[in-house]
Amino acid sequence: MKLEVDRTALAEMRKKGCEICGDVLHSADFTRKPRGGPPDHGEDHDVRFSLCCAARECRKRHTPPSLRFLGRKVYVGTVVVLVSALRHGTTPARMRKLREHLGVSRRTVERWRRWWRETFAESPFWRAAAAAFMPPVEPGRLPLSLLERFAGDDEARLLALLRFLGPITGGAGLAQAG
Repeated sequence: MKLEVDRTALAEMRKKGCEICGDVLHSADFTRKPRGGPPDHGEDHDVRFSLCCAARECRKRHTPPSLRFLGRKVYVGTVVVLVSALRHGTTPARMRKLREHLGVSRRTVERWRRWWRETFAESPFWRAAAAAFMPPVEPGRLPLSLLERFAGDDEARLLALLRFLGPITGGAGLAQAG
């Protein structure tokens, strides 16, 4: 499903053309080596969709939003959100399981949590978006406090949060999130 959503975002961006000069956009996909995803997901899931302006003088890269990749993070977006949102912290037993199943270290988890609570919480993207949530989202509990604001079962809420984060997953939007 996430791959299809990413493909739809790519098609929409391609249809609009270059935001700088208006010319046609060509494929400029690149391979990523995301960690934390299922081992049998297939090669298509490792491709980060991207476009490049056809105009020789422009050549601006356009990277559409993604439900699979959270900016330049090495782990898939789902893992970054869910592990960062652990309700009861990272006990030694949980960390052993995370390392065993996903290859993620305690330092990495702490870096993700810091990113949510500091970099993301202070970003222009979040400062503008936070106003839409009443009562306000608790920054000290990000991303869990944000995940709880979306409706549906766990999967629906996760997909809604990943869609919400779409503008900061690549291209110009990435600069907004730090």
